Amino acid sequence: MYDSTGHESGTAPVSGPVVIQFPDRQARAREEGMSTQEGGYANPASESSVQPGGSSSDAPQLDASGMPVEKFWNLPNTVTMLRIVVVPVLLFLPLAMSEPGSTFMAWAFIVAASTDWLDGYLARRNGGKDVTRIGKLLDPLADKLIVSTALIMLLAVGRIPLWGAAMVVVIIGRELAVTGLRGMAGTAGHVVAATWPGKLKTIVQACAIGALLFHYETIGLDAHTVGMTLLVAAAALTLWSGWLYFTDFFAGNREA
Repeated sequence: MYDSTGHESGTAPVSGPVVIQFPDRQARAREEGMSTQEGGYANPASESSVQPGGSSSDAPQLDASGMPVEKFWNLPNTVTMLRIVVVPVLLFLPLAMSEPGSTFMAWAFIVAASTDWLDGYLARRNGGKDVTRIGKLLDPLADKLIVSTALIMLLAVGRIPLWGAAMVVVIIGRELAVTGLRGMAGTAGHVVAATWPGKLKTIVQACAIGALLFHYETIGLDAHTVGMTLLVAAAALTLWSGWLYFTDFFAGNREA
């Protein structure tokens, strides 16, 4: 016990009044970060920015796995799905071997191939607000389905001769291999960027398939001969670009 002068007095009676100081209420409220209005307690109405459960009103909705809920039928994914619709159309190539039917098949493929960039552009604009996980899967899948289906059907109807089957296997096999390579790189946190030989291969390959689908003389050119010539060039670019992808990937791994 202490006396009024602040000295310890042991058990002896004190001569002056004992002063007991209580903590200041307002100071305590300030320390706790609470408002002193209405008796020193925070007003719940002032916490309007926080919703029940502690979540912000503008927080994204989450699914059962904890991932943000995404809208599937946005404009980029719709364009991707329209491109995939061309795949079953190409399956009817054996029934469209006439010149008008071949022209229709060729233009259907050209439209699908030429809009390859469109869905990606639409997804990335406005800060990438329309980029979705399913869109990242469907966009490259649509390209590979269209190209593979067209090559297989052209081989089936004889517009690509039997000796050209090796080129078809090389092109489709390279697409599958690079897709697997990108998956391996993604799990390690790396991105396999497209190279200019790969982009050139895509353009030459699309032109070759389009010309083979036309088949008949178009704008004064023998479409079949042009198509086969471009297909040989596409197969060579396929091997070159694929080799670059794999050597760069494994060289980077060795350096790491």
